[in-house]
Amino acid sequence: MKKDLNHSASNMYSLGGLRLGRVAKGVKCSVTGCGKEALRSLPVDRVTAAGLKVGEARRAYLCKEHYKEFKKETKKDRMLEKWKHGTSGRGRRKFKRPQHVA
Repeated sequence: MKKDLNHSASNMYSLGGLRLGRVAKGVKCSVTGCGKEALRSLPVDRVTAAGLKVGEARRAYLCKEHYKEFKKETKKDRMLEKWKHGTSGRGRRKFKRPQHVA
């Protein structure tokens, strides 16, 4: 039996034909002047801190181009957070945890 490896937004959040999430349902980009289909959903305060103009809401929905712009603007902040927490950014810890001996 083959597994379906297509992980698009519409397939990832479906439950027996019922599509879950606003991005999967086709919400438009929240940036003023843009009407493209959204790819990601982020908190509105993080998006406005990156310099993008969005309306008043809890979540900001970004298209591919605006998400790329958001990532470019927040790259330095994300790098500093990785250094602050001592991770390489690949999910590995800097030091191994001690083994619990029973």
